[in-house]
Amino acid sequence: MDNKNKKGKMPAVKKEEYAVVLDYLSRGYVKSDMSKFGGKPIAQAIGTEQFTLLELAPKNGVDLEIQDTVYIGKGKRDKIYRVLGKLDFENLTATSRIELDYAIRDIVEANEDRFVEFFNTTEAISTRQHSLELIPGIGKKYMWEIIEAREEKPFESFEDFSQRLPNLADPAGMIVKRVQQELDTSTPKRGKNKYNIFTQAPRAQRRNAK
Repeated sequence: MDNKNKKGKMPAVKKEEYAVVLDYLSRGYVKSDMSKFGGKPIAQAIGTEQFTLLELAPKNGVDLEIQDTVYIGKGKRDKIYRVLGKLDFENLTATSRIELDYAIRDIVEANEDRFVEFFNTTEAISTRQHSLELIPGIGKKYMWEIIEAREEKPFESFEDFSQRLPNLADPAGMIVKRVQQELDTSTPKRGKNKYNIFTQAPRAQRRNAK
């Protein structure tokens, strides 16, 4: 695959080309201070590449459906007029927060090869903690079981992973939980939770890391 990374992190930042709609507000936000685009149709969405939370403006006459996948790249868009910008987790609507879990799971399962490759190639990161240990449910014991299993033979799928490591029966679910932790900026990040493996770090966090 062309997205291997020897240090176990996901590939370098890419522009989001597709996004999954989490909520669609045909009359805009109820609270006028939620966005400078108040009163106009707006969608909250999550990118399929870096799990970026976004605000989208649909084209005139287009009604979006929750869990729709829409094109937001530089080419001709059929449903989205404009990408308004990144969205803070704290500003997600109640509907978006409910739909977020389902959307992340769908994205992970739709990109199974990409995330299986993470389990096959991840190595120690610069903090000397192992990036596998940053995944919920994987401690040192299971980390080394994963490493030993993949040395015998690389994992071919999530199903292959769970069959060979029955104590870790839901590898997709573990990744989903990690993505959720990284996106949730409502609580301070400490210890293992302060690292971003699958998502972009907030700008303030990136500045502090320099």
